[in-house]
Amino acid sequence: MVLADVTGSWAGTNGFRMMPADPLVESPATLTVASAAGGHLTTVAYSWAHPDDGPQHGLVVIAAGESPGSLVAWWGDSWHQQPTTMTLTGAVGGTVELAGEYGGGWAWRIVFDTVEPGHLRMRMDNVVPADQAEPDAPAGPYPVMVTDLRPA
Repeated sequence: MVLADVTGSWAGTNGFRMMPADPLVESPATLTVASAAGGHLTTVAYSWAHPDDGPQHGLVVIAAGESPGSLVAWWGDSWHQQPTTMTLTGAVGGTVELAGEYGGGWAWRIVFDTVEPGHLRMRMDNVVPADQAEPDAPAGPYPVMVTDLRPA
């Protein structure tokens, strides 16, 4: 099972911003990592609050990919996607990194990292394509959500 060492309930804060120059606006956050389908799937259910639109919820379902060490995942969030979900691929190493492209070369990245024992971070990055970069949004990834959590 992916993320087996962080199975359980977590609570903390989520920082959210729309654009790279915006400050991260913090809200309370929760996250639960669980095993599903006999250990073949990992679910990550989380909650956070948008500064204008209020409480939000999301789910990431992670499975082993076809190649050793590869991952495939499905992500849905009540604020980020309406009504679709996104398919992501990635790999497991010291962190779990998942990524998927959407519309015109833009990409989304979700990273789960155990920063230190008893501290889990979920970071979601928007990746600006080089051909669409602007002074306010330079090419490359920037964190849109940074969720810092401790065991609940």
